[in-house]
Amino acid sequence: MRRGLTTGIVLAEARAMHPDLVTVPSDEAADARLLDALADMCQRYTPLVAVDPPHGILLDISGCAHLFGGEEALATDLTARLTRHGFVSRLAVAGTIGAAWAGARFAPALLDTDQEYDFLAPLPLAALRLKGATVAAMARVGLKRIGDILDLPRAPLAARFCVDLLRQLDRARGDEREPLNPLLPVAPYVADQPFHEPIAREEDVLRVVERLAARLETAMTARGHGARRIELMLFRTDGEVKRVAAGSSRPIRDPAAIRKLFVERLTALGDDLDPGFGFDLARLSVLNAERAPDEQIGLTGGEDNAALDLLVDRLSARLGPRRVTRLISHDSHLPECAAGTMPAQAMTAVALAPGWAAFRAFQTRAEAVPRPLRLLARPEPIEAMAGVPDGPPVRFSWRRASHRVVAAEGPERIEGAWWSEHDGPARDYFRVEDTEGHRFWVFRAGLYRDPDPNFEDDPVCEPDLQREMPRWFLHGMYG
Repeated sequence: MRRGLTTGIVLAEARAMHPDLVTVPSDEAADARLLDALADMCQRYTPLVAVDPPHGILLDISGCAHLFGGEEALATDLTARLTRHGFVSRLAVAGTIGAAWAGARFAPALLDTDQEYDFLAPLPLAALRLKGATVAAMARVGLKRIGDILDLPRAPLAARFCVDLLRQLDRARGDEREPLNPLLPVAPYVADQPFHEPIAREEDVLRVVERLAARLETAMTARGHGARRIELMLFRTDGEVKRVAAGSSRPIRDPAAIRKLFVERLTALGDDLDPGFGFDLARLSVLNAERAPDEQIGLTGGEDNAALDLLVDRLSARLGPRRVTRLISHDSHLPECAAGTMPAQAMTAVALAPGWAAFRAFQTRAEAVPRPLRLLARPEPIEAMAGVPDGPPVRFSWRRASHRVVAAEGPERIEGAWWSEHDGPARDYFRVEDTEGHRFWVFRAGLYRDPDPNFEDDPVCEPDLQREMPRWFLHGMYG
């Protein structure tokens, strides 16, 4: 700018004017990542942080400034921290987003409430976050500063220029509320712990986790809540933020139990949790809280699911929640669809019990056919030969091995629901045993039908459906 260059000039023209001009290709993706990293660092001051591309960050410090000694002390600490990391910053504190945005770019200041009117008046119209074309059009009629339009009639301004002009003016003055879209949702329970000296040892981190969990326990107990998902944020002295999240099978608020969850998580992370020169702030947040009324202690010595839930939590924290699963029953007669898996922490054993009780009751009825101990995830095709069309196979080949059947039971017919995506041909299941004593569960998909003598004259019928031959599959093994 000092050499007469302006934004928007062609690069070839700029180089013609100044041959010694040094240019560096821009990387917008890297700039966005850097801005997000700086916004993460600013979360040490408030959980309500939003990015304002291409180079702005918005912080809602309502109710947080007193923790740092006031707004001026907070602004001084934030500016010093950014300077220490090599960034040049301009900062303003105001009662509205629009006034703070204008101040940071045109007149850095710390405003008290209701000072926006006098503060905005001498600033240029570009401070209202207007488009360049709108600012240029207003400059042509002599309107160059915000004070030039404060007392003008609103209707002609909106008709002559744009409605956005009045909206941005109202937002900057506080006449219209402007929402802030934070990077992360605000947790219902948060506890912070700053450190005068950075910490780096895992034992110190776990001790702080238990201390912060004790503070959260008091707040959650008062409201009858428990934590299902907890996040630990560790702010390094170099500005990087480390996040460690842990989940629970049931709502918990016991500090010792929360500490155990993070013991497993920190062990699983290992070297990924690099403390650098240490952490100078720790924050424990409850991301998901649920109702957790006090439980009656059992007197009969019955089954206690708390120990099982604790085991599930520890395994999920160490291995990952997607690798620890529970079986759930589905309302389907098809064997491969009758059961499924889901993360073990998503549903407790108490909630799963009724569904499996009904499933076991169905399987143990006298007329129910016993299922194989090993069921293939998907039925595998086999080549089979049956003595009669609707009878069991007398010989079949599976995985290049031939098996001769010496005994067979069945058939058991199973069909999929017509409204389900798993609907298909009827299945006739047989339990067969080969000469070596191995028992298999095989089925024939489809039925043998006599050819329709009127098929050639019926244009509606589909030849592939009428003449398709049944196929054989192996679905499981007994023993």
